[in-house]
Amino acid sequence: MSEHEHRSVDLTSASAGDTLLETSETLRRADLVAYADASGDQNPIHQDEAFAKSVGLPDVIAHGMLTMGLVASRIEELAQGHPIISFGTRFAAPVVVPAGGDARVDIVVSLFSRDDDAGRVTLDAAVSVAGTKVLSRTRAVIQL
Repeated sequence: MSEHEHRSVDLTSASAGDTLLETSETLRRADLVAYADASGDQNPIHQDEAFAKSVGLPDVIAHGMLTMGLVASRIEELAQGHPIISFGTRFAAPVVVPAGGDARVDIVVSLFSRDDDAGRVTLDAAVSVAGTKVLSRTRAVIQL
């Protein structure tokens, strides 16, 4: 669930560099179990603390596709029904979800560029946890 959200401008009137959305999503261990059940990805690094640590991770980590999905959902909301032509990202660091705690995923989406001749905008998302970038090169192209 979003902890706080701010929308400043609409895609059709936004300029390059404008912040379109700032939000934080909280991930808990129960979210990881639910995602594992829904996706079929039962890799123990997402649910078994001892196993995760045995393979060199600091603790259980969120599924990369879950983190990516959080961002994709926010971009879909920003698109307001306009087609998303492309969406991509790179995984930069794991999202650690500690026992008895949670991970706050901070998402800031801005307008990277616009091509008025083609009727398209490119969005860029900065995605981090506790100041550490967890996704990089997160971009979406939307047809207006």
